[in-house]
Amino acid sequence: MAHLRTGVPAHVPGTTHTDLLAAGLIPDPYLDGNEELLGWMKRVDWAYERPLAIPPAAPGERVDLVLQGVDTVATVRLDGTVLARTANQHRTHRVDLRGDLRPGQQVLRVELASALTHAEAEAARLGPRPLAYPQPFNMVRKMACSFGWDWGPDLQTAGLWRPVVVERWSVARLASVRPLVSVLPDGTGVVQVVVDVERSGLAGGDVPLVVTARVAGVDTVAEVHAGATSATARLEVAHAPLWWPVGHGAQPLHELVVELRAADPAAPAGPRGTGPVLGSWARRIGFRTVELDTAPDDHGAAFTLRVNGRSVFVRGANWIPDDHLLTRITRERLAARLDQALGAHLNLLRVWGGGIYESEDFYDLCDERGLLVWQDFLLACAAYPEEEPLRSEIEAEAREHVARLTPHPSLVLWNGGNENLWGFLDWGWQEELEGRTWGHAYATQILPAVVAELDPTRPYVANSPASPGHDLHDVHPNDLDHGSHHQWDVWNRVDYSTYRDEVPRFCSEFGFQGPPTWATLRRAVRAEDGSVAGKEHPTFLLHQKAADGNAKLDRGMAPHLGVPADFTDWHWAGQLNQARAVRFAIEHYRSWWPTTAGAIVWQLNDCWPVTSWAAVDGDGRPKPLWWAMRAAFADRLVTVQPRDGRESLVVVNDTPVLWKATAVLERQTLEGQVLARTELPLTVGAWSAGTFAIAAALRTPDDPTHEVLLVTLDRSRAVHTWVEDVDLALAPAPVRTRVHPVPDGYEVQVTAASLVRDLTLLVDRLDPDASVDEALVTLPAGASTTFRVRTSAVLDPADLVAAPVMRSANDLVATTQPSGA
Repeated sequence: MAHLRTGVPAHVPGTTHTDLLAAGLIPDPYLDGNEELLGWMKRVDWAYERPLAIPPAAPGERVDLVLQGVDTVATVRLDGTVLARTANQHRTHRVDLRGDLRPGQQVLRVELASALTHAEAEAARLGPRPLAYPQPFNMVRKMACSFGWDWGPDLQTAGLWRPVVVERWSVARLASVRPLVSVLPDGTGVVQVVVDVERSGLAGGDVPLVVTARVAGVDTVAEVHAGATSATARLEVAHAPLWWPVGHGAQPLHELVVELRAADPAAPAGPRGTGPVLGSWARRIGFRTVELDTAPDDHGAAFTLRVNGRSVFVRGANWIPDDHLLTRITRERLAARLDQALGAHLNLLRVWGGGIYESEDFYDLCDERGLLVWQDFLLACAAYPEEEPLRSEIEAEAREHVARLTPHPSLVLWNGGNENLWGFLDWGWQEELEGRTWGHAYATQILPAVVAELDPTRPYVANSPASPGHDLHDVHPNDLDHGSHHQWDVWNRVDYSTYRDEVPRFCSEFGFQGPPTWATLRRAVRAEDGSVAGKEHPTFLLHQKAADGNAKLDRGMAPHLGVPADFTDWHWAGQLNQARAVRFAIEHYRSWWPTTAGAIVWQLNDCWPVTSWAAVDGDGRPKPLWWAMRAAFADRLVTVQPRDGRESLVVVNDTPVLWKATAVLERQTLEGQVLARTELPLTVGAWSAGTFAIAAALRTPDDPTHEVLLVTLDRSRAVHTWVEDVDLALAPAPVRTRVHPVPDGYEVQVTAASLVRDLTLLVDRLDPDASVDEALVTLPAGASTTFRVRTSAVLDPADLVAAPVMRSANDLVATTQPSGA
């Protein structure tokens, strides 16, 4: 890169990566092999500098410099005078400038030291602690995945990643507002508005203050007595309309407005505000209750979320930062991603503990959409020292964000960290620690105490996974029968059919890898000649962060689809097997409701172009996995599942309406000849799952390689085979097609001559901006469907109905050997 002599323009919020990229001094770190080229940046110290002309404070006035997000280890100076030293990306820092302001222009300088060098020094000072990756991310309060993860790049940013502002105020200011919402049994909505104020510390700053609060046409007043720094205002809203998760009801939101004024002691009805507003605050709230049922039962102990008293099956996905370069995440981008979550029929996102506390935009958008939020505290996959200063930093950041996020009805659970308790027991930490602290106090004492004090309206759990109510050594934190469970043996060691060997109470992490869309590879993962890099190319492997990742993909697809030699076929097989594996798991977990009370897929989104577990790739395109989640998480699901050693029909009804209909079950040849048929009247209650026996004539094939069980219930369908596709006698070209241009693209009509499995149009191969309205469509012989392709490009219709655009399991397994060959 060019030598920097005079510096470059910087944008705040921003980071060194985004500023140098904008100046043309570094290549795009997401493209090809550029991540490795930029490794030098994590060892560099940086400085942000600008002139400021801030008038000195007037009598009785405070002037504060507020740094809302510093990434990460910084010294803040004004004309060389040190104002603050910071070492926490996740905190706001406020500095009183009164004693440092001078007439005229001054220079504000923020010096940023290498976070990695700082973390290494802390590891040397305190003694190292075990962690999942080589660099000591557990020694500094910086986004853990900034140091690289098994899906993320090692781009250790530095900068001012949230705004820096100067605030001038007098007498007192609103330091925090915490609306604690509850609903009484008679339907009255109650808001306890807890207000903390900071007084100026100057003459006149200790006067009585008045807090006014109003919401939904109701208002109230509370006094902050002279010298006091807090007050609580209570609002009651009769017959408050309830906020519900998506699929369970509406999401009414009400603006809560809080103002702070000086009091008028002479007011006849008690203190009333007088004079100008000293501070104001406004957020939208929703009326709802939330509980986490962890009571013991016949199966162990539950882990069931209840909203407004109703048990909710969690249809979830884990959420990571949507861009590794955080300052590029906009409200519009978040809205698009959350709409994709809704499109996949999700009702919850888990904000994972190796990322960040998300922006107000994220939680606002979840509030509007009825998407529940499970919020991790930011401790992930490592032992974290409990010594100072880390202990105080972790508590301070927790206090800030628990207070900040109380208004959001979407937030329903606080979680003390990711896989730390599990790691302590099973990952060899105890020997390595030799008695040193590792974060147990964070999970079991400090963080639950913060939540109990600041946000008692929401439940807290010690970790994911965890077995609430049990000592770490009495019941394993990843026990199937208690609390939450992570299932990673499937990806790492065993076939995805193993999912059915377990019936967890709640699975908060499970998943399977697959490559990104072809258009994303073509843009960002290229060989030297500009073509898409093949699976063994160094560039492809740089964008495949999982240990032994490609080999695990091969081992995973071999028993189901075979392992194609051609890269184009391998790419499709990897995507299809990912989708199949996760759908298999979701349908299994849902079939065991209410014993199993939730399934949170790892993961919804990506932060850059990479082969990963995500359903939506780093360029925002849905992978086949997204379509599999959409089908498996549908409000109504029909699936064939093993019960007592034989296939049974399980019908899941996650709606408020009774499902009463007649299921038609047929055992057919792949060409559509009906060998056995029955009609089964059934009824499944609201928010329920029902299991129904299948007659022996339907579940016992004459030739499992040539037969299929077809179940049709209203508009839902299940297709069950007795052997894997690689052993199924699928016709290689089973469809007839017709293509019709329409105003915004094309309609592709498809009719199956024999069974076609997971028919998909990979339209991004023809136009990176194209989309299609359906994917992974399985059609029995004689059935038809129409795909709607939206594109502004002029396409050759023949390309839409031929490989590598039109794909299915049929044409894929035709290129591989049967598993018994």
